[in-house]
Amino acid sequence: MEKIELSEIYGMNVFNDIVMTERLPKKIYEELRRTIENKESLSASVAEVVANAMKDWAIERGATHYTHWFQPMTGITAEKHEAFLTPVGHGRAIAEFSGKELIKGESDASSFPSGGLRATFEARGYTAWDCTSPAFLKEDASGLTLCIPTVFCSYTGEALDKKTPLLRSLDALNTQVIRVLRLFGDNETKRIIVSVGPEQEYFLIDKDMYKKRKDLIFTGRTLFGAHAPKGQELDDHYYGSIRENVASFMHELNRELWKLGIPAKTQHNEVAPCQHELAPIYTDVNLATDNNQLIMESMKRIAGHFNLVCLLHEKPFEGVNGSGKHNNWSISTDTGRNLLKPGKKPHENLLFLTMLVAVIEAVDKHADLLRVSAANPGNDHRLGANEAPPAIISIFLGDQLEDILEQLEKGELSKSKQGEEMTVGVSTVPWLKKDVTDRNRTSPFAFTGNKFEFRMLGSSDSIGCTNYILNSIVADVLSDFADRLEKADNFEKAVIELLKESVKAHKRVVFNGNGYGNEWIEEAERRGLPNISCMLEAIPAIKSEKAVKLFEKHGVLTRIECESRADILYEEYAKQINIEAKTMEDMALKQIRPAVMKYSNELSKTVINLMEAGADPSTARGVLNELVDKTDEFDRALKNLTVLLNKNGEISDMAEKAASCRKEIVPAMEALRAPADELEKMVDEKYWPFPTYGDLLFYI
Repeated sequence: MEKIELSEIYGMNVFNDIVMTERLPKKIYEELRRTIENKESLSASVAEVVANAMKDWAIERGATHYTHWFQPMTGITAEKHEAFLTPVGHGRAIAEFSGKELIKGESDASSFPSGGLRATFEARGYTAWDCTSPAFLKEDASGLTLCIPTVFCSYTGEALDKKTPLLRSLDALNTQVIRVLRLFGDNETKRIIVSVGPEQEYFLIDKDMYKKRKDLIFTGRTLFGAHAPKGQELDDHYYGSIRENVASFMHELNRELWKLGIPAKTQHNEVAPCQHELAPIYTDVNLATDNNQLIMESMKRIAGHFNLVCLLHEKPFEGVNGSGKHNNWSISTDTGRNLLKPGKKPHENLLFLTMLVAVIEAVDKHADLLRVSAANPGNDHRLGANEAPPAIISIFLGDQLEDILEQLEKGELSKSKQGEEMTVGVSTVPWLKKDVTDRNRTSPFAFTGNKFEFRMLGSSDSIGCTNYILNSIVADVLSDFADRLEKADNFEKAVIELLKESVKAHKRVVFNGNGYGNEWIEEAERRGLPNISCMLEAIPAIKSEKAVKLFEKHGVLTRIECESRADILYEEYAKQINIEAKTMEDMALKQIRPAVMKYSNELSKTVINLMEAGADPSTARGVLNELVDKTDEFDRALKNLTVLLNKNGEISDMAEKAASCRKEIVPAMEALRAPADELEKMVDEKYWPFPTYGDLLFYI
């Protein structure tokens, strides 16, 4: 295996700070840094110099094209490649790239999801350079392409992507955190840094088998499939030895990610067979969002090099764990202080407690918005199962912080529980320092030392939406805190009184127990916490008056942008369910039913042969009758699905169409799958038309 010199390859495909200091004049570099750090406007003259240096660097590395790389509301990335080539006459051409081309691009805004913001005939949309995320070289079969991270907006200025609201939310949160810091006597901090480390779960399966499954090709998940004799019940895959072909995939993936400056750190087998995880080191949330998109793209591309396919669907296989994406979120200052770090005596750390309580209040007041940030059709299959958090959003704090909240509620901050030392009973193993609290894997929103881990996100999700919502709701609470504290005569007394009131009002969202139990569902209902079980129930939150007021106050989304996002989500749901249902119909008609008929014919011949031989055909006839009965059930379910699909196709309103999908199509799909999976168990495997769960999960 090729040796990796990490120090040589890390960041080699990124137009990063090191490259800029080498290639840009000092004054140009300093002005660009001011733009990045202080949100100052970038002059056209500076952009021209940067563009030329960027072009020279890219061409020296072998690039021939550039692209404005953006993140539309599809949830994936988009790019249109332009050659550096410029003809100059007489059969000659030169390479050019101007500051104007760096700063601004144009794309067809009507061809991406817009939620009605753009009509079909209104095509113009713009991409604009986001200089806070470095340009990079993407390497694939076509060679190297210079990718310039950009925002994407309509001709009338509305955000059509997931990056623009994220950048706006960072400005909003920065403003409010600085206000609070000034009240606490911090006059040095100029800006805050929101750091995120998104853990990425995924499945790898054999490519040849994948090609034989229409459901995987068209939808990313299996729509049919009986459980294999063995699943994950032995717990033998989690953290187990990594298969050689998977290890080779991980080796190449790491190398490509490190070239892009993506700090891929941890890799291991996950719980389900064929399931794995990659976790990067924390970085700035804007960069982390870009990086996570590149991680998902790279996984899909590199898997093919090893005759594998990477599945990022939240629930590719029924009956085994699905895949999520844990969003680890924290706030630090540009002076290096983590505002969510409790310290040794958190009961004395009033700034930490202010930030902690602000997050608690934000999550309680806006749980519905956090829920919609994790809403997609695939996640409906995952949330609430014993592999993922429940659909009820609660916060896990652990024993130490819960005890401090109880003290706060009484207005008496006197102590902090401390971790103990423990021994495992082996003389050669040193004493271990226990954390002050255990972990709680059932919690959707858990405090894990110096950050919060939001565990509801689906594996295919962009982390952009979750983080702009999280930034916005915390900014809103901090704004209220600052408004009140700026009027205080006795600051410390006012802080404690404020925190006391907030804890009393919002402690209902704190829950350290088992989120999987039915008891919690009943307890959450008594507490008045929302239980938003599916995507369709979550969508209205994004365009509610409460949400619009919040986002408009902090300049994150306008009313029309909120409404458009709701429309896009309805459309996404309706289209995805329709694709799945039509795929089921196609597989049932063209694959499953013919296979069952062939096997039934063979059984019929067996019955006749036994009778002609004078043998007792009762066993064979019994098997045949069971098969016929189950086939009849299958046929009735198939016909019902077809009728409902035709009916749904006549609905034009997307919200109504989505509701019909949830109410009628999804149950009809489940009703078709049930007899189909039973038929799979009954039909001789040589007749079954596509790979089974056993094939997919254990033969790679």
